[in-house]
Amino acid sequence: MSDIVLHNYFRSSTSYRVRIALEMKGLSYDYVPHHLRHGEHLEPAYLAVNPQGLVPALVLDDGTLLTQSLAIIEYLDEIQPAPPLLPKDALGRARVRMLAQMIACDIHPVNNLRVLTSLRTLFGAGDQDITNWFRHWVNEGFQPFEKILASSPQTGTFCHGEMPGLADICLAAQVTSNARFGVDLAPYPMITRINAACMALPAFQKAAPQNQIDAE
Repeated sequence: MSDIVLHNYFRSSTSYRVRIALEMKGLSYDYVPHHLRHGEHLEPAYLAVNPQGLVPALVLDDGTLLTQSLAIIEYLDEIQPAPPLLPKDALGRARVRMLAQMIACDIHPVNNLRVLTSLRTLFGAGDQDITNWFRHWVNEGFQPFEKILASSPQTGTFCHGEMPGLADICLAAQVTSNARFGVDLAPYPMITRINAACMALPAFQKAAPQNQIDAE
């Protein structure tokens, strides 16, 4: 048994982010799955753990609850500094957080499962409507993301320099989600190249959705 418990779902991109960070840091954890499509995250037992009823949720050995993937990842980066997920300089940290939040705050929130489900139940959206919605908001975010990467001398093998960090974690998780909706990455050569570099790393591979115990 580990001192860290991760409540998550294999397909959740936010859960994938935290799994990558845990693997990069070499931190062991107990994996507790909650099937979002079956509503397991809304059952009383889980709501007693995380009143928000969302994944991921990280529970520490003293019972402390942490939610929100970016907050969890930055906590992990502070308690286990190597390898670093944020640059040492203030401007570099701001740039990496900017890129991470372009995905985590602008793309993901409008494309997560509860929003897509609401489009169906409240507005009668069909499968193609959902796909079009998802692709639209990814492209709205990826277009400027690609331009920033392409125009910045700070972009290297990864989003910021030669080591993967917070921005790359968010990017790889988003690209993985995109595949389910057939998002065309041809217009985004920088994103495609950086994602390939990420997916060549063991931490990203081990944390990938298809490699989890609840994968379907």
